[in-house]
Amino acid sequence: MDAFDRKILNCLQADGRISNQQLADDVGLSTAACWRRVKALEDQGIIRKYTALIDPDAVQQGLCVLVMVSLLRHSTEHTLAFESAMKDCSEVLQCYAVTGNADFVLRVMVSDIKAYDRFLNEKVFPLEGISQVHSNFALREIKSETALKV
Repeated sequence: MDAFDRKILNCLQADGRISNQQLADDVGLSTAACWRRVKALEDQGIIRKYTALIDPDAVQQGLCVLVMVSLLRHSTEHTLAFESAMKDCSEVLQCYAVTGNADFVLRVMVSDIKAYDRFLNEKVFPLEGISQVHSNFALREIKSETALKV
């Protein structure tokens, strides 16, 4: 990855809808060279996808809950079952296997406390091997970035 690739990545992180012409102008390449580089970055998996960032409150999903989940046993079966279940939950925006007091940390977005209660009772508590679930409700968002420094 060279300086042009880094410039391309920074521009695309700032505006994923930028035209190839504008991107090429911004990074100092021809449109053909810029397109080839973007395509190569996509093919290599460096650019994973393009997306729109949506205001959660505008779509009635403004309650953010950080959930710490501990498993009863650390068997491959329970771990894979939990991971698979979380991948299928639309409420779970992020799921991390972590070290420390919990085995997993989830970022869950729902409309309200009743929706969160349904999420727990229908999608988390029925799973085998759950030992503990601790919920932390976000009071306000201080920082939320998606761009990586490249």
